[in-house]
Amino acid sequence: MIKRHQAGSRMSQAVVAGNMVFISGQVADDPRGSILQQTGDVLAKIERLLAQAGATKSDLVNVGVFLPNIVDFDAMNSVYDAWIDPSNPPARACVEARLADPDLRIEITAVALIGTSA
Repeated sequence: MIKRHQAGSRMSQAVVAGNMVFISGQVADDPRGSILQQTGDVLAKIERLLAQAGATKSDLVNVGVFLPNIVDFDAMNSVYDAWIDPSNPPARACVEARLADPDLRIEITAVALIGTSA
């Protein structure tokens, strides 16, 4: 069974397939914010999407972080490290990549497995 959350004409913000949750690339609602603000906004959006799908951040298995300027790595990590469940950290990749809006400082994708957190 596949369930789509916040489906649009081009994409869904989250797709549940079986017990897996796939979160589309999330960006900040306000691209004028600092990397700290944008990271917090994106992580909050991911947490809401996980909840809609019946998962939590403890169920994350993989996270992809895209930064248009890798110098934001340490600042992004200061917010990410405070948000993530330290008992259940997911696999993660972080790459420098150009984003669709030049004002955006971060985009994050995620995959979770519903009901697997310890």
